[in-house]
Amino acid sequence: MWGSDKKSARHNYDTLISSKTEIVGDFKFTGGLHIDGCIKGSVEALENDNAVVRISDHGVVEGEVKAPHVIINGQVIGNVYSSKHVELAANASVTGTVHYHLLEMVMGAQVNGNLVHQVESQVSGKTNTVQLGIAPQNPSVEPPGQANSKPLANS
Repeated sequence: MWGSDKKSARHNYDTLISSKTEIVGDFKFTGGLHIDGCIKGSVEALENDNAVVRISDHGVVEGEVKAPHVIINGQVIGNVYSSKHVELAANASVTGTVHYHLLEMVMGAQVNGNLVHQVESQVSGKTNTVQLGIAPQNPSVEPPGQANSKPLANS
């Protein structure tokens, strides 16, 4: 949507939470959901591979967001779970962990938490998790620049 191909414009939004609306409690939906208002509770797409939730620059969700496609240009205070695609626009602010398969993040977007890549195995259908920012530890391998850095023995 914020890119040059306008791919998000193809989504139909069946449900609109207007800027003058505040919902307290969990919200479940199918199809497309556009949030301009505030939801204090979790937002979850029901069994639909094409479901999309879009949080505009005025929108706020205080709870978890679970949907195959998630587009954020507003504020989320909670974890985000997406099995397909997460798009973080310039005004996006997420305080929590973002679980994603594909991620698009524009300059200016903020994630105050972790980014966790969900890798789907095509053979088994199981999902493996890779957390960004944490390097695997292997004690037998020396860090770069440390090879042969042991002090020489005095002869």
